[in-house]
Amino acid sequence: MKKTFLTNLALLLMLNFLVKPFWVLGIDRTVQNVVGAESYGFYFSLFGFSLLLNIILDAGITNFNNRNIAQHHQLLGKYLSNIVTFKFILAIIYFAVSLVIAFIIGYTPDQIRLLLVLIFNQFVASFVLYLRSNLSGLHLFRTDSILSVLDRFLMILICGILLWGNITRSAFRIEWFVYAQTAAYLITALISFSIVLAKASFFKPRFDIRYFIIIFRQSYPFALLSLFMVFYYRVDSVMLERLLPDGKIQAGMYAQAYRILDAAAMVGFLFGGLLLPIFSRMLKRREPVEQLTQISYMLLIVPTVIVSLACIFFRSELMDLLYLKHVELSANILAVLMLGYIAISTSYIFGTLLTANGNLKAMNIMAGSGVLLNIILNLVLIPKYQALGSAIASLVTQTITALIQVVLVYRILRFSVNLGLIVRLTLLSVALILTGILLQTVSVVWFYRLFIFAGTGLLIAFLFRLLNIRILYRILRNGDTV
Repeated sequence: MKKTFLTNLALLLMLNFLVKPFWVLGIDRTVQNVVGAESYGFYFSLFGFSLLLNIILDAGITNFNNRNIAQHHQLLGKYLSNIVTFKFILAIIYFAVSLVIAFIIGYTPDQIRLLLVLIFNQFVASFVLYLRSNLSGLHLFRTDSILSVLDRFLMILICGILLWGNITRSAFRIEWFVYAQTAAYLITALISFSIVLAKASFFKPRFDIRYFIIIFRQSYPFALLSLFMVFYYRVDSVMLERLLPDGKIQAGMYAQAYRILDAAAMVGFLFGGLLLPIFSRMLKRREPVEQLTQISYMLLIVPTVIVSLACIFFRSELMDLLYLKHVELSANILAVLMLGYIAISTSYIFGTLLTANGNLKAMNIMAGSGVLLNIILNLVLIPKYQALGSAIASLVTQTITALIQVVLVYRILRFSVNLGLIVRLTLLSVALILTGILLQTVSVVWFYRLFIFAGTGLLIAFLFRLLNIRILYRILRNGDTV
């Protein structure tokens, strides 16, 4: 399984690094610069709102299905026939609940119109994720990897033509950005469905209320966990827009910094998506998972620490490079958010392992407490510190919940504490902080200093054997007999 993880991780990362950075830093950033912080903040807060209730669309089905198909792949046809119908029923409920809440909290007609399209986009995106969970559950990781970037690739093509193709007479509008997402999601959904259909032994859509209840009973712990996780990842932008007089602008500034965190955190998301079916199958077979956990964590946390500290030391230069307005304020927000990136990456490994092991009650208690803490911190900090307050709330919440997940893994799965590894990670962080402070005094173009900083971090990681090329090579050559 270690060889399976490493080879498919390499493909997954390669495809995503080819496509998603250009989407986030090229298209998405350009759209915000073109339409302005207020207009983009208008979209960003509505997008965050559409995500908050996304769990109604999923009901925990994606993770439940991924884990179960990985353990019982012969059930694909039966699950597919029932779950597709169930997903459409959930979509109707999601539409209704979202609109009722939108009217209650006072969204304007313009906001409602854009929200309707975003709600539809969330349904299609959720359907794609469900379809992909079947492929990853079957361990068809290469196909799943290609589908994971297809929607963004199509969005790049559509938005690129609208932004730079000179085919329109009017200036680019934020609505076009949303419509481009709609088209890309629909095409990806059709392709994904055709592939899954070919892998299923049969497909006959069924409306069986008893079966829906059975699925929901088994999947609701996954649903509850997803709901809590989405809330303390995405509630910030909604609360900023609602609590402050200049909420749209504050949400726009927060979005400028959050975009970099979102792009970086995608790597952890890919790790988690790949590890969930692998961990699930290994645990079902009672195979040891401690070594794979350590290997995957080192592969993720070392670049995470380097990227996080690089964004902190070079925050002003990075934001000035990417944006036209609100650079300094967004730079300070970025510094706080990127500290939380270390905790987020930790959660993607240890939280995925706990989910695969079925420890959902403990995970839900942890995540529910995190939501409560995050909302309280936002209510206290936003009026005083505005968007920076949201960033601080996010940092505190992510750090505490990540630490709880690590403790749970070590207690439940009885992992041994590797003090040497902890010391080496600490020394890497200290060495990078000292390097960053030293480089601030050097009169060299900031890009060269950034390159030196990253290179130093990688060199130290290899010297401290946090990244061990020899072990990775032996796994790739010999498989899991390492």
